[in-house]
Amino acid sequence: MKILVVNAGSSSLKYQLFDMDEQKVLAKGNCERIGIDGLVTHKCPGKKDYQASAAFPDHRAAIAAVLALLTDKELGVIGSVDEIAAVGHRFAHGGEKLRKSSVLGEEEMKYLESIVGLNPLHGPPAISGFKACKEVMPKANHVGVFDTSYYSDMKEEAYVYPIPYKLYEEYKIRRYGFHGTSHRYVAGKAAELLGNPNAKIITCHLGNGSSITATVNGKAVDTSMGFTPQDGVPMGTRSGAIDPTVVTYIQKVKGYTAEEVDTLLNKESGLYGVSGVSSDCRDICTAAENGNARAELALKILVHNIKKIIGSYVAEMNGGDALVFTAGIGENDRQLREDVCKNMEFLGVEIDEAFNKSCPRGEIADISAKGAKVKTYVIPTNEEYMIALDTQNLTK
Repeated sequence: MKILVVNAGSSSLKYQLFDMDEQKVLAKGNCERIGIDGLVTHKCPGKKDYQASAAFPDHRAAIAAVLALLTDKELGVIGSVDEIAAVGHRFAHGGEKLRKSSVLGEEEMKYLESIVGLNPLHGPPAISGFKACKEVMPKANHVGVFDTSYYSDMKEEAYVYPIPYKLYEEYKIRRYGFHGTSHRYVAGKAAELLGNPNAKIITCHLGNGSSITATVNGKAVDTSMGFTPQDGVPMGTRSGAIDPTVVTYIQKVKGYTAEEVDTLLNKESGLYGVSGVSSDCRDICTAAENGNARAELALKILVHNIKKIIGSYVAEMNGGDALVFTAGIGENDRQLREDVCKNMEFLGVEIDEAFNKSCPRGEIADISAKGAKVKTYVIPTNEEYMIALDTQNLTK
């Protein structure tokens, strides 16, 4: 069964084609700068990588280009578009109704369009990507996989905010959580490594956007991101959790509008806002090594906040069996992993610092110290595979 996974952004369309019978990726790539000048990258194992400029006025043109590449005699991997049995679409937000991955029909799409206000950044391009794929591949089944769905089983006390309850009832203001597909994948892998499906696991998805999730018995019980992906630990340009009164105070002293404060907290804060150097953790690490005090402070703030959330989740779960690092920073920043795990012996977290510095990248690694009560893993995430797997299960 061949499944195409599509992740549509405002000006991009990432894709992977899976052969689920063989459990392998046949091709993957990205259409960038949609609506501008256009660039496509296409990779197939065993074949030469392809990159070229291309005109993509919209997502429909982009997906048409993808299908042309997949069926091309030299660059392609399938003879016909009809070989694609289903398409899995990544959606950041499924709201309160779409709590599980779902086959996308008229009712589901009407609902997704109705909650665009909850998800103004990621919702519209994902919907555009679906419509483009549906138009070009009307025979294929289309499935939506939602980042928020992993948190659909959280208890009310974990997702209801202590504000007037009618705001939740009327406007669905609550903790939704994000990066759920990634957390579900790495938590599942950790449970396999432990040989314990009922394990208590803390997963740290650390990248330009970062979130931490607590999982027990294969279900999320809490997560750091909230009503939006703005909450939680500091990120590349997002502040993470701050005193909400900071917002109104900035509006008063600076005369900012709500939109201006939103821009400040989402695009001008976090690692970039503190360091003044970059939103990229690699650049900040280099600056810190060269003596930049603000860059060093930005990293310390990040580590401080990660440790606080880990500690709170251990208390919430009454223990922990595994701590997992994943995503761009989690998988690649060895020093940050070491700094996060320092002085957590009381919680049972101890790592082999030498192996942490030398373990291979791109592979699962157990960096726990010998005799540590809690296992610490580095697990590369694979959200696309999870989307393909859900799509297969719903359509086979």
